[in-house]
Amino acid sequence: MEACGSAHYWARELVKLGHEVKFIAPQYGRPFVKRQKNDAADAETIVTAACQPEMRFVEPKTPDQQARVVLFRARERLIHQRTELVNALRPVLRVRAGRSARDRHTSSTSRK
Repeated sequence: MEACGSAHYWARELVKLGHEVKFIAPQYGRPFVKRQKNDAADAETIVTAACQPEMRFVEPKTPDQQARVVLFRARERLIHQRTELVNALRPVLRVRAGRSARDRHTSSTSRK
């Protein structure tokens, strides 16, 4: 089975039914892709990759591990958005600060 978002849930359900579940990380299966992406090609790729003797498998995540991943990704997204906002505002604030400094400078020299 290829490890993806909902695969961990289905792996836990299959284990409850007595099946052994092995995940292949997508980056390990990618070299075995032969043609365009569709369900049949994906299944063939997974079978080919799983038969390789050096293939490394990934353990299914518990619900707690998945929750931690969600929190981590949400935090990373917030940090990225904050950085993006600061970088967008910085030149606007510089221009505005420069104008107000010029305005103060010209108004103070015109009073003399």
